[in-house]
Amino acid sequence: MSGALHLTLTTPMALLVDDASVASLRAEDESGAFGILPGHTDLLTALPASVLRWRDGDGARHYCAIRGGLMTVTGGARVAIACRDGILGDDLPTLEARVRDLRAAELEAERKGRVEQTRLHTQAVRRMMRYMRAGHAVAMEHPPGVPGGPKGEAG
Repeated sequence: MSGALHLTLTTPMALLVDDASVASLRAEDESGAFGILPGHTDLLTALPASVLRWRDGDGARHYCAIRGGLMTVTGGARVAIACRDGILGDDLPTLEARVRDLRAAELEAERKGRVEQTRLHTQAVRRMMRYMRAGHAVAMEHPPGVPGGPKGEAG
């Protein structure tokens, strides 16, 4: 079909979509939602967990919930999306609910990561403090003491 986009949507394990008759595509990145039509300028963007929407040449709507990914538009006619995971579906409200769940899970994983990082940092500081209290503070001096006083002067 002339004046159409060729959309490929892949995960590490599967080719979800390979459609050369896409009339328009709607996606979102961190800056917000945007549309892609044939002739679009080249683009590279990261996609968060979101729902992709597109219309084929017959006007039929299609949807895919993705769990983050990377999208490229090249030559005004090729759109390639590589995502971690994708769920094709016809029921937009169900897919949007799935995306909300994915975003909530990602936020929780980030929160747990921050908590663990803080715990490890606190543990390291406590160990250094115990080491210094045990009389090893001289070993922690910076710069190390120089025999004979400052700048090598005799003491």
